[in-house]
Amino acid sequence: MRDRFWEKYSLGELNNREWEALCDGCGQCCLKRRVEDGVVTVYGVACPLLDIETARCSDYANRLRKVPHCHDLTPGSLPEVEGWLPETCAYRRLHNNEPLPAWHPLLAGDRARMRKKGITVSHYAIPSGTLSRRQKERHIVSQWSISKKRRHSANKRTPSDGGTPHVRRASKRG
Repeated sequence: MRDRFWEKYSLGELNNREWEALCDGCGQCCLKRRVEDGVVTVYGVACPLLDIETARCSDYANRLRKVPHCHDLTPGSLPEVEGWLPETCAYRRLHNNEPLPAWHPLLAGDRARMRKKGITVSHYAIPSGTLSRRQKERHIVSQWSISKKRRHSANKRTPSDGGTPHVRRASKRG
């Protein structure tokens, strides 16, 4: 990877290895969410493929086939899905000309700092299929307006999907 590539190149100029390295592995984009009337509601319920302990996809190569509402995250698709991504997301931040957070693994050297700050979903995500729709409403972790992109956290930081598009980073050429 090129030295501090995220500061020197646009998202469209990154190679696949650099694109993938931008993902901090928080798992926030792999939580269920609902988008209704311009409001994103994020639940602490994991995608069926999310390994909650590691906050990583358990079948990344086949995720698009196995989870039909999972979206490829590419430089081209980013403007469409940016409002569904967490404000801490490196893809979203760089797309908006914002710096990476100090805890990001590319700056900190590993994921320890972000885990310490509670950025990953590992400590609160619930496996998919364990809650009824009514019970799921008690596990709202965040809400924000897509149009205004203002976030209102209920408990913790997060985003992702419920039956509406699920965002997963993908090979930038996807």
